[in-house]
This record gives sequence, structure tokens and C-alpha cells, in this order.
Amino acid sequence: MIRIRRALVSVYDKTGLETLGAALAGAGVEVVSTGGTAERLRATGANVLDVGDVTGFPECLDGRVKTLHPAIHAGVLADRTRESHRAQLERLGISGIDLVVVNLYPFEDVSERPGTTHAERIEQIDIGGPTVLRAAAKNAGSVVPVCDPADYPEIIAALGADGVAPERSRALAAKVFLRTAAYDAAIARALDPELTGRGLPSRLPLGLKEAASLRYGENPHQHGKLYRPAGVPPEGFAALEQFQGKELSYNNYLDLDAAYRLATAFEHPAAVVVKHQNPCGVGFHHAMDAAFARALDADPVSAFGGVVALNRALTRAAAERMAERFLEVIAAPEVEPAALDVLGRKKNLRVVRARAAAPPWNVEIRAVMGGWLVQTPDGPGGDTERRTATRRAPTDTERLALERAWIMVRHVRSNAIVLGDTGGILGLGCGQTNRVDAVSHAAARRAAARVAPDCVVLASDAFFPFRDGIDAAARAGATAVIQPGGSVRDEEVIAAADEHGMAMVFTGRRSFRH
Repeated sequence: MIRIRRALVSVYDKTGLETLGAALAGAGVEVVSTGGTAERLRATGANVLDVGDVTGFPECLDGRVKTLHPAIHAGVLADRTRESHRAQLERLGISGIDLVVVNLYPFEDVSERPGTTHAERIEQIDIGGPTVLRAAAKNAGSVVPVCDPADYPEIIAALGADGVAPERSRALAAKVFLRTAAYDAAIARALDPELTGRGLPSRLPLGLKEAASLRYGENPHQHGKLYRPAGVPPEGFAALEQFQGKELSYNNYLDLDAAYRLATAFEHPAAVVVKHQNPCGVGFHHAMDAAFARALDADPVSAFGGVVALNRALTRAAAERMAERFLEVIAAPEVEPAALDVLGRKKNLRVVRARAAAPPWNVEIRAVMGGWLVQTPDGPGGDTERRTATRRAPTDTERLALERAWIMVRHVRSNAIVLGDTGGILGLGCGQTNRVDAVSHAAARRAAARVAPDCVVLASDAFFPFRDGIDAAARAGATAVIQPGGSVRDEEVIAAADEHGMAMVFTGRRSFRH
């Protein structure tokens, strides 16, 4: 057991300090402290020594240098199980420290405030705090490290007992290293937010902190939480403001992300309905109620229990249409008060104001066996080439429909096929193991859609390896195709399109989404 006779206490966050100080005083613990912490502790009756009295050196540089001294760090780092360490402390006249209670300057909180300057962030980078905490955590067999006021009750209880068990000290040490790692990660991100603009880093510090505890994960037997980046101003991550309904679930967040990313990928007013991260409906119209109606007509069966995202304000008229359906979430960049009046009677329906934003570091991360896969996001669809490969070029109507379908297909699980017109989606083939089946699924959905299209175009997220996909597209009524190209059988595929009188456009870039 680690008996606490001498403590170093220096905290920015003074939550619970008076209670801790009174307990230390009652247990006769000598306390070494700094600045305002020392004053607060003395008021509790604790026996407090200023750190300068221990080091023989005053605090200086506006408090930047306080505990950075051998008289402090030797007392923290000495392994009490080693005779040589005990002898050196005695020879040097240094007393050991059994408890280190330190928390850090609020770099993350200050950095999150809008308008914070670089100089203000720099001043909130704690040096002495993480240093002495890490020293105590390294020596957790002899010293108890505490970085969180939530752990004070455990320490107070130990003062009146036999001390702190070594295994508990080691657990607190792990908490310290987790805290300092996240702290450094937040500093790295805040000071160099464009790091990944120069490519993926060799080390990726995430520095996340809990934003919400979810009822469960993807399924009820799984745990789930939402984390957000620490130290990033609110405009640096996707901000969600929920107006009504149950709390957002793990699956709600996934579908909301998929829906809102697709909706905001369009310049034109659009409504998107997503189910299991795939769009089952997309509709375009300057009026959001009409855009939603068009999206719904593509696949009203799949829309049951779906997530809806708009890239324009949620209006009363749109809310009235949506209130007729069972939906999980409705998200828009703005929500009119009249729309909330309409939807307020649907108590479980989540209504959210959302704002599109890139993820922290502008990377995408997925866990796999043995590690994590990290990649830069797939960029906008309009920055690729457009080359007409067939004898016939698309008409103006087909070209508009192709551009919209190309954006859609890049948000669909591969193998992905989208049939569409200028008004939105007509049919979808997603997650298929071959491209012909994907076309067939899209054709079947198109046949069931309650839409009279102004044209029928097809978008494919990857090239057609054989002409059979084009033949299937022709049977589905497609008159124009957009796809990356690049197959060794491109000439065969182009010839098939020419036989059917199709226009075919190559983008030169694949857009798989697994």
C-alpha cells in the first residue's frame, strides 16, 4: 500500500479542492503547492509549503516555471523500493512525494472558443503539469498520480485507511497517460489544422473527448458513444442542434451523416431519404415539400423509418408532407418555427439543424483486424474529367441528369448503380457482388417507382468490365451512361453503347464506397 504523507497539489480546475484540502489537513499530510492553489488549501487548514520554499527558487516567467526543478521531480521519481534511490534523496536533502494532484491548463476549452488567437492558445499549453503528472504516473508503484477531481473521493477515503493499493495507483497512472496523450493530440491538431493537406501523417493523434453517451451501439448488446475532437472550435466539426424527439442513436448518426453529406453535395435544392446508409430517394425542386415528394416516389416502401436530409430550410409545407410518414430523423440547415409546430405532435421524431463540415484532420478511419485504415475522403464529383466516349453525346437534359446521378452514385455502397432523371433518383442497385446484378436491382426499383421520368440515365461507381452491364442498362431504358472508364474492354463496352444508341461519358475516376 502507498501511504500518503506528503503531497504535491497544483490545479487549474479547483473543483473539490476545499474538500480535498480539509482531508489532507485532517490526515496530517504535508502539502507542496503553487499560487492560487496554495492559498485555497491554506484556507482549509492544510499544512502548505510554497513550491519555492522547497526548490529554493521562486516561480518565474509569469508562472511558466514552477515545479520544473530536481527538488520536486526527484521526490516524485524516486523508486522507494530501491535503496540507492532512498539514499540519494537523503544525501540530497530531498523529501519524497507520495501523492501528485495536478490538472492542466484548459487548452482544449480555450481553443474551442470562437475567435481565439494563436498567442492565446500558446499560453494555454501546460508544460509543468503534464511533466510532473507523467513523472508520477511512471513511478506509480511509489506515487499516486491524480489528474481528475472525480478521483478525489477515492484519495480521501485512502487517507483514513491503509493507503492506496498499487493496482489502483497503476490504474490512475493509465488515466494520466490517456489524459496527457489526448492533451498533446489536441494541441497538435489545433496548431496545425491543415496537416493532412500535405498528406497522411506518419502518426495520427486523435485527441477525442466524449460528446454523448448513446443508448447502445449498432445493436442493443453493443455499447455506443459519440466523441468529438477536443480543442477544435465548434465550427471545426459538424454541429447538430436537436429541436425535438428521442436522443439520436448510433444508427441515426450513421444515416444522418450519409443523408446530409449527399444532400449538401448538390448545389440545387434537394431532399434525400436514406436507409441503412444508402439513399433510397433523392428529389430536386425549389420547394422542399415537392423535393421530398419526388424523393419519396422513388421508393416509398424503403423510406419507412428512414432519415431525411434537406439542403435548404425545412418549411411548414415540407413538414406537413413528412408528418404523414414514419421517419426517424429530419435534418436541415435551418428549421422554420412553423415546421416545428407541425412536427411537434410526433414526440419521438428527431428534428435536427445540421451543418456540413469535414471530419477532424480531414481523414476517414475504419477499424480492421490489427489496426485502423485511414484515408483522405473522396473529393467532389465535379473535379474529374468528362469525356464523351460514344458516337452520340448526351443531350442537355441527359447531361444534367448524368451529373446529378454521378453525385448520387458516389454516396451508394459498392457495387453501385443509380438510375435517375433530372428530378432525382429512379432506381438503385447497391452493395451487389457484380455490376450486372446491380443494374438489374436498379431496374427493378425503377419499375416500381411512382415517377414519370423526363429521361433515364445510369451512373456506375466503377467501370463496366463487360458489355453485359450496358445491355442490362438498355433493357432498363437508360439512354445515357456515366462511368469512370478504364477497363481493358472499354472498346467492347463503347461499341455496345453505340449499338443501343446510348451516350456514354467517362469521368476517369472510380468512386468505390465500401
